Amino acid sequence: MNNKVEKVTGGLNGTIKVPGDKSISHRAVMFGAIANGTTTIEGFLPGDDCLSTIDCFQKLGVQIEASGDKVKVDGKGWSGLVEPTEILDVGNSGTTTRLMLGILATRPFHSVVIGDASIAKRPMSRVTEPLRQMGATIDGRNNGDLTPLSIRGGHTSGIDFTSKVASAQVKSSILLAGLQSEGVTSVTEPHLSRDHTERMLQAFGVDVQREGLTVSVKGGQELTSQHIVVPGDISSAAFFLVAGAIVPSSRIVLENVGVNPTRTGIIDVLQQMGANLELMNERETNGEPVADLVISTSELQGCEIDGDIIPRLIDEIPVIAVLATQAQGKTVIRDAEELKVKETNRIDTVVSELKKLGAKIEATDDGMIIEGPVQLQGNTVNSHGDHRIGMAMAIAGCIANGNVTVENSGAIAVSYPNFFEHINNLK
Repeated sequence: MNNKVEKVTGGLNGTIKVPGDKSISHRAVMFGAIANGTTTIEGFLPGDDCLSTIDCFQKLGVQIEASGDKVKVDGKGWSGLVEPTEILDVGNSGTTTRLMLGILATRPFHSVVIGDASIAKRPMSRVTEPLRQMGATIDGRNNGDLTPLSIRGGHTSGIDFTSKVASAQVKSSILLAGLQSEGVTSVTEPHLSRDHTERMLQAFGVDVQREGLTVSVKGGQELTSQHIVVPGDISSAAFFLVAGAIVPSSRIVLENVGVNPTRTGIIDVLQQMGANLELMNERETNGEPVADLVISTSELQGCEIDGDIIPRLIDEIPVIAVLATQAQGKTVIRDAEELKVKETNRIDTVVSELKKLGAKIEATDDGMIIEGPVQLQGNTVNSHGDHRIGMAMAIAGCIANGNVTVENSGAIAVSYPNFFEHINNLK
């Protein structure tokens, strides 16, 4: 599937609601599945990744009804999960894979997890190794680093785990296993990663302790069903925040966006670059901070992006690179090695695709250097099956002279099924 994006001449103006937060949608289904009682979810993201989570938990014996952005999960507690008769297919979803492994590690049955060609290349030993330390039996290609993975869960014991990477998926997988393990399980990170798991577990009645960069849970805890309202995904909002800043004569209002401080690196970067950005109507839902974001055309300055902020904007770097092409001076992104093990090697892919549009951009070992401002030129680019690359290139198309054709744009449905419709609605 290909999509052609034309240069926007009259600005992007109006109000949109971006799809529900992908991270929170995944967790709402999973936690509802292991909770006691019926969990209802509003604002669910019905993208391919989150639908993979629903499919896997249905195969584990959980009754789940989904209609658009509304979902009902009939949880029967931890013991309500049963041995699947089919292979659990996670599709393209790393979150489904890694978090579900933490849940399966404690269940007294056998299961097999598989995904698509992209998942087959992504490193899983970052979760399978600590889960084995806890007592789970996990095997797979490359000694359990690559899918397909075979899991035989059972009696597990808590561990004190120090993670080499700041990864919400690693932290969440171990904590979920810890909830049904003997003793206390703690995870210490080099930087604070997304804390949606900790916030939502507390909403489901779990006692979660945090001290500095260490978070811990006691074993034997049960979850109680909840009504979850999923805020808009800031990673999806990021594309329109950048579009509003770089397309002339634009003003976009993004309603009901999650502004969890572990995710708002994109807001910090926009403010650091001098963007006209306001947060309005700030509030809290299910322990998650939410706001309406207003962005308008801005004069931007290049900046340096590195260190502790990187885990807070790792998914937004493809579109931040597009933003940087329109900023005055040099933008340097460092400490982003994690991009190499996303849906694609996002460092190389962002650089190669933006170069096709005439960007002055170079890859480094742990990031990229971008010179601006540059007038981008139309061309054919490719998402390489990566939803965030596809959307970033489409936003670049809004300011390029001539049309930008995004090949393999179907990948965008993973997180933002009505993305192109929203661009057209704002014209």
